[in-house]
Amino acid sequence: MPRTLDGQITMEKTPSYFVTLEAPRRIHSMSPDTKLIVVVRNPVTRAISDYAQTLSKTPGLPSFRALAFRHGLGPVDTAWSAVRIGLYAQHLDNWLRYFPLSHFLFVSGERLVSDPAGEVGRVQDFLGLKRVVTDKHFYFNATKGFPCLKKAQGSSRPRCLGKSKGRPHPRVPEAVVQRLRDFYQPFNRKFYQMIGQDFGWD
Repeated sequence: MPRTLDGQITMEKTPSYFVTLEAPRRIHSMSPDTKLIVVVRNPVTRAISDYAQTLSKTPGLPSFRALAFRHGLGPVDTAWSAVRIGLYAQHLDNWLRYFPLSHFLFVSGERLVSDPAGEVGRVQDFLGLKRVVTDKHFYFNATKGFPCLKKAQGSSRPRCLGKSKGRPHPRVPEAVVQRLRDFYQPFNRKFYQMIGQDFGWD
């Protein structure tokens, strides 16, 4: 990490940190005062989105259903990373061995789309920053289905998520989606209890 001067904040973003077993210990040994921002979304939607991204890179992939369940519609296969990543309570347990809950901000991925300024406002508050990013900085990109940042002064174009974001999801049978909802429900409830925040995924 680069050196941070007084009055500066250094930020780094890596989606895999939250689910990497050794990450909390390494980050704590580097800086035990680190503030941690975790963007979470409905784990069922997240798993389907993960599959869509992998499918775009590997067209011959088995069906979502074949990967999500062992032996057809047998037990949910938690060895598949698309499923395992959504077990937020388990990952948080590992982090809480090194960092207190007060060092975390859990951001709703759904609200980042529906109310980006509100969620970014929470991030600014958590980091002790003045609220400078507001509604006026966003517009909704109908093609992507996501909000984007308006063109900044001196910039040639607006900032939007890359090509790998905003792609349509494959159609997954409702029975498969419901099985995953049922599977995640106790994990989601434990997660809500741990952080004192209910995302309403159930």
